[in-house]
Amino acid sequence: MSEHQTRVWRVNVRNQTLELEPVPETWQRLGGRGLLARILLDEVDPTCDPLGPGNKLIFAPGLLVGHMLSSTDRISVGGKSPLTGGIKESNAGGRTGLHMTHMGIYALIIEDLPEEDGFWVLHLSLDGPKWEKADGLVSLGVYETAPKLLEKYGDKVAIALIGPGGEMRLKSAGVQNIDKDRVPSRIAARGGLGALMGSKGLKAIVFDHAGGGKPPIARPEAFKAAQKDYTKAVLEHPQSATYRDYGTAAMAHMSDGFGALPTRNFSDGQFENVDDISGETLRDFILTRGKPGDPSHACMAGCTIKCSNIFAGEDGRIIVSPLEYETIGLMGSNLGISSLDMVGRLNWEANDLGLDSIEVGAALGVAAEAGLLEFGDGETALRLMGEIRAGTEVGRVLGDGAAATGEMYNIERVPVVKRQAMSAYEPRAIKGTGVTYATTPQGADHTCGLTIRAKIDHLDPQGQVDLSRTTQYNMAGYDTLGACIFAGFGYAATPDGVIQRLLSARYGWDDLPDNILQELGKQTIRMEREFNCRAGFTAKDDRLPEWMTREPLPPHNSVFDVPEEELDRIFEGIE
Repeated sequence: MSEHQTRVWRVNVRNQTLELEPVPETWQRLGGRGLLARILLDEVDPTCDPLGPGNKLIFAPGLLVGHMLSSTDRISVGGKSPLTGGIKESNAGGRTGLHMTHMGIYALIIEDLPEEDGFWVLHLSLDGPKWEKADGLVSLGVYETAPKLLEKYGDKVAIALIGPGGEMRLKSAGVQNIDKDRVPSRIAARGGLGALMGSKGLKAIVFDHAGGGKPPIARPEAFKAAQKDYTKAVLEHPQSATYRDYGTAAMAHMSDGFGALPTRNFSDGQFENVDDISGETLRDFILTRGKPGDPSHACMAGCTIKCSNIFAGEDGRIIVSPLEYETIGLMGSNLGISSLDMVGRLNWEANDLGLDSIEVGAALGVAAEAGLLEFGDGETALRLMGEIRAGTEVGRVLGDGAAATGEMYNIERVPVVKRQAMSAYEPRAIKGTGVTYATTPQGADHTCGLTIRAKIDHLDPQGQVDLSRTTQYNMAGYDTLGACIFAGFGYAATPDGVIQRLLSARYGWDDLPDNILQELGKQTIRMEREFNCRAGFTAKDDRLPEWMTREPLPPHNSVFDVPEEELDRIFEGIE
């Protein structure tokens, strides 16, 4: 196959076949999250069983993936969510998106169910597919599985794989991807897509791009000029320096300062030991302990921000890479745990199991409310992670997420929307993000529209719906381009419509609107809402938990009080 032939690759796991198809016209100006929404609307019955034969697992690189634009080579993974029952897109860094574009894969669609139990490794190359039994890999964590696959297939490949959580079809399971250093730590975490991959009988997909090459560029000089302007804006933006030095963990102090750091199962917005789990302390630990620790690490080739990290212990051994703010919030302050080493160990367990640390952290917080562990007791939290690995009854409940845990133990304070756990920004203190949690079709997810950096009064319910709407459109647009959330700083700071210039130069499109980012976002959310509507979702699903509207959150004693009628009108006019 020529490197310039871009096709849809369609895999049927029942008969183990691969079909290469031309890209339908209605898919040709979409990528990433937007393409997932279009494919799911076109091909998946929204009322289907998420783990049944009618659902499809889809991998879709964004529109600008393939050229090592800084922070713009992400992969979107999607399907009908086993966790929410609605549409789901979850994206990740690492190698997968870049390698897919170099193989000419516009989208990979995996359909049907295997005839027999068991797991397979699917090796995809320009020579076609190879199916190999994964018997020796079953039940292994991702950190043991990935090296075995790299030894067999070579260290130039990309790999997407699941851990034991996905094999057990746990609803918090994600899809792990190896990074540029071949570590399987880049997880498309949210929504249970690892369970969907497990239902397809796939332990791993190996993308072998040998013989491929970069996607063609219609106007190379124009693309190069736009890329130069964008990279300059990224490097010069002050937020890039902050994330390069402190990573996402820089948000711990910021969130705590707003009274928005989830603490002890979302019962408080500030943590008395926030200094111990802050980005500053994390950086100090990494620098003091030395190599192999690294406070500034890139998960994707070509990334200039380097917001990731490698966190090592006092013994010189790596604890986990990366340790992100969301995990620090949900497995640290949310559990009353003030030791970064303990949070890192919990994070490693979640990664190795192939589980979303946000969802599992929230589930453990609910479990603490139910008396399964004391807040601050990291060792018991680790033991409960062991219960998940062993597949015990309590382990399966925790592995199915916060909503399932709340139902099992009759707990009201469960921080979920559409059964998906909230990330580490308390919506009663950052109300625009609360609007996003409530109204995004994806379930509670800060990456769909985080508003914490807006220069507003975050406690005032007024204006939050308008802010969330604009932010949600932008983020859906970035997810369609394949851009990291932090790439937005560079794109926004670049004058002269750089996204329009890049797309026009890449594809030869001359009819793009100046507001192409917002238009892509609107189109994507319109399709996602249509899917969820057909799946049975209504306005009543676009709500925060009722207890958040009446239980005051210290220290500001705020409740979530954005009027429901405003939530219902947020996307008025885009259908």
